[in-house]
Amino acid sequence: MNIFEQFTSLLNNYTLEEKDNIMKAYNYAKTLHTGQTRESGEPYINHPLNVAIILAEMHADSDTLCAGLLHDTLEDTSTTKEDIAHEFNQNVANLVDGVTKLAKMNFSSKQDQIYANTRKIITGITEDVRIIIIKLADRLHNMRTLQHKNIYKQKENALETIEIFVPLAYYIGAYRIKSELEDLALQYLKPETYHKLEKQMAVISRDSESCLKEMLQTIHEILNDANIPNSIKIRTKNIYGVYKWLNDGHRISDIHDLLCLKVMVDNVANCYQTLMYVHSQYHPINAQFKDYICNPKTNMYQSLHTTVFGPNDRIVQTQIRTFDMDKIASFGLPVHWELAKEGARDIMQQELKQKYQFFSSLVEINNCFADNQAFVTQVKKELFADKIYVYTTKGEIIELPKGATPIDFAYKIHTDIGNTMVSAVVNDEYVSIDYNLKNKDRVRIITDPLSFGPREDWIDKAVTTRAKKMIKEFNNK
Repeated sequence: MNIFEQFTSLLNNYTLEEKDNIMKAYNYAKTLHTGQTRESGEPYINHPLNVAIILAEMHADSDTLCAGLLHDTLEDTSTTKEDIAHEFNQNVANLVDGVTKLAKMNFSSKQDQIYANTRKIITGITEDVRIIIIKLADRLHNMRTLQHKNIYKQKENALETIEIFVPLAYYIGAYRIKSELEDLALQYLKPETYHKLEKQMAVISRDSESCLKEMLQTIHEILNDANIPNSIKIRTKNIYGVYKWLNDGHRISDIHDLLCLKVMVDNVANCYQTLMYVHSQYHPINAQFKDYICNPKTNMYQSLHTTVFGPNDRIVQTQIRTFDMDKIASFGLPVHWELAKEGARDIMQQELKQKYQFFSSLVEINNCFADNQAFVTQVKKELFADKIYVYTTKGEIIELPKGATPIDFAYKIHTDIGNTMVSAVVNDEYVSIDYNLKNKDRVRIITDPLSFGPREDWIDKAVTTRAKKMIKEFNNK
């Protein structure tokens, strides 16, 4: 099956009218890109076609598919945003404009242009999450074909992928794209390390195959006997994940989720029932149990994680989730195209604002930093760097940048809590307000409505943009 046949076969899920619009976008893009080739020598249209395939595999709506096909037309051809709006609709035109780089002529230097375009990519999510999804599909195909660029461009693109696109994929829960981008980037940033780890993982996968198959068969039979609908997949950790673990000074034998069974069942009650069956068959490592169903990750990932002693002295992580949770774990927010179909874009945008903690932080940073370079620097430092996850006294998980203090925690909860904070208790012990919070800390803020409010020197003790802004505003009043 050639690339065009692969694309058209994916359109069977769309209505006749949607198919006609998508094919119109394909022919429009093909005409505009006529005579243009990629560095591989193939016709340029193959790139937007591949981007559209990635989007269609996510069940993207027809406007998003049209925009994916047209995503390079404003930058590389003579067509305009107005032309696209006239030929298709304003929605498609806005999406194409959202993923188009800003023109060089508007900037005094190449670096200024890079910062402005990076800001445009990152903040696109606040206007329409589909902009980021198209950019991720675009970057994924570009990374898959990066071998055709020179070494300098390869490393530049790979570094940008790790610094910008991988965190964005994580934040919207698109783990499948995130993992592939990580591995592709590592191939070009550290080729020798990548190929060494690739060989090691191939040996581990081969040596563990019989153990994992035996576990799969055992659990499958137990669930069938219990009349629990199920599907089980074998997974090994992605190479970049192994690289990061080793880079932190650990050994490969210490990685508790190196080998994994993903068990999908029909409902939440059966997730916990399955957990009981797994533990009755394989002894768990208690310290490695996590319940992300009751306490979802901040990107809405849900699953039960238990690490057990499997056959042949193997340590195996078992992830137990519903079929829908598994779709969310693979695709993240874009899964609403498949689950909701009607109004999926509005559902995605609403969920971003209400459930995803990074969203309000991004809006805050965007409002506080007019300079593009300062904005990008702060986003990388506050949102895209290492994070910690701490608990409120009610067990809610709060996401903060590494190095955050009780001041940042207080203002993340509510402005009034920050403004009336007099002390902080972490893990039942009083700490200073500039104490560096650690992963899994339990934090309680002591407030007093008659307090004098945050002192000006708290600005230097805070890490997050929101905390600094609120302290400054209080003192200005």
